[in-house]
Parts: sequence; C-alpha cells; structure tokens
Amino acid sequence: MAARKQGDFNFEKALQELEELVEKMETGNLSLEESLKYFERGVALTRNCQQALAEAEQKVQILLKQNGKDELQEFVPEDNSKS
Repeated sequence: MAARKQGDFNFEKALQELEELVEKMETGNLSLEESLKYFERGVALTRNCQQALAEAEQKVQILLKQNGKDELQEFVPEDNSKS
C-alpha cells in the first residue's frame, strides 16, 4: 500500500463511507463479487482510519511532553443535567 500524503485523508468521510458500505452489505442483496469488493474497500478504509488515529495519538503525546505532562488524564464528561 502506498504511503498517503499528509492532509489527503479525510477521517470523517472515511467513517461515513464505512457506514454506507456496512449498510449495503447488511441488506444481503449483493452478489458475492460485490460483497468481496465492498469488504476489501472497508478493510482499506479501516486501516487508513487506524493509521490516522495512531498519528493523532502520537501528536497528542508529543504536545503533552512539550508541555511537561507525560501522561494522559482520564476524560470525565461534565454532567449538564444538574442545571
């Protein structure tokens, strides 16, 4: 697989395409050939998404180290229902 250039991959579009592929495959109306084609595309999109997430995690780690914080803090969402 060729290396992709920085900035030419849109994570949100890839996730949307994955969702569409899954919906089409779940209908069961595809031929075996079509199903394999969609599955292959889904695997490629998944790999690209995983790579993008790994790169984002690396960037976060670098930024945290630059700011003197070596560990990620657990995210605790605010409970806005107690207004």
